[in-house]
Amino acid sequence: MEQKHKKIIISAGGTGGHIFPAISVANQLKEIDPNIKILFVGAKGKMEMEKVPAAGYDIVGLPVAGFQRRITYKNLSFFFKLLKSLRLAKKVVKQFKPDAVAGFGGFASGPTLRIAAKRKIPTIIQEQNSYAGVTNKLLAKRARKICVAYPGMERFFPAEKIIMTGNPVRQDIHDVEGKREQGLLYFELQGNMKIALVVGGSLGALTINESIAKNIDLIIDNKIQLIWQTGKAYFETAKALVNEKNTKLIKVVDFIARMDFAYAVSDVVISRAGASTVSELSIVKKPSILVPSPNVAEDHQTKNAMALIVKDAAMMVEDKTARESLVPSLIELIKDQFRMNVYIENVSKMAIKDSASIIANEILKLTEEKNNND
Repeated sequence: MEQKHKKIIISAGGTGGHIFPAISVANQLKEIDPNIKILFVGAKGKMEMEKVPAAGYDIVGLPVAGFQRRITYKNLSFFFKLLKSLRLAKKVVKQFKPDAVAGFGGFASGPTLRIAAKRKIPTIIQEQNSYAGVTNKLLAKRARKICVAYPGMERFFPAEKIIMTGNPVRQDIHDVEGKREQGLLYFELQGNMKIALVVGGSLGALTINESIAKNIDLIIDNKIQLIWQTGKAYFETAKALVNEKNTKLIKVVDFIARMDFAYAVSDVVISRAGASTVSELSIVKKPSILVPSPNVAEDHQTKNAMALIVKDAAMMVEDKTARESLVPSLIELIKDQFRMNVYIENVSKMAIKDSASIIANEILKLTEEKNNND
């Protein structure tokens, strides 16, 4: 009798913070069982439609979109797109016949996991933030397991379903300590001067970009080297500004392909407080200045940042004050080695390694459960 290969649907998307952890878990599933079949479900027009195929996986796009919290005509189309997405998700689940479905956040997770649960297919969700999103709170009612990265999540989910797994990060980030020399060559930077890494998430962050641009002379005067990831929208503006200043201290890129090299060379990281970034900072043991985005549901980035602040593991600058205070805060921190050492020691205690492996094994347990019940 021919052996039946396991099939998993993974739904994730919208931002790198949802996509890259999902890809890490998919890679881990493939490592455990090379014959496993994995299908991603994402949202049409979002970055997962590019990043997932680049990682070697098939993906189906749903027309689903987010619900705007303010009154807008876009909400009229929300319900039509949702109904269409539910129909398409039903078709995908029926045809692919998964043994388990895993949701990592993003617009497509809602319809996909809802349909799977209705068809009695075991589902698992991963909540990356310290404050649970509305979709995951709804999906949790039927999910078999809920993987979390922060303590205290029983405020949102049934305690008996919760597994503390941490957030999966890209595999190359686990071993950055021996990559400093390669990183210096890659970014063409000097090893005898301090280096700050500025990232605004995979799409960039306007406030952070404008804060750097406004105070660029301060950075140059203090001889701080900068790896400045702008995102595509701000790239040309930043590039023109750096060219005008005629400086070799600042390297402008729209997207960093080798984050391992970027972390390896940096002394301080300036970033939004997305869940994946916060997890990466704990694994690479880097002092950071976090600028939580005010444009996210339930202000969850501030809550992510506060999880580090209360443990004296990072510094926080509010988005509304960043244009004036972010660069002065960077200069102050990068000159205070004692403060940086405190952050390094405390943030490293928060690291949970092998998250992708833990989650992958939980997914595989669910496939066994389904097969035993069939």
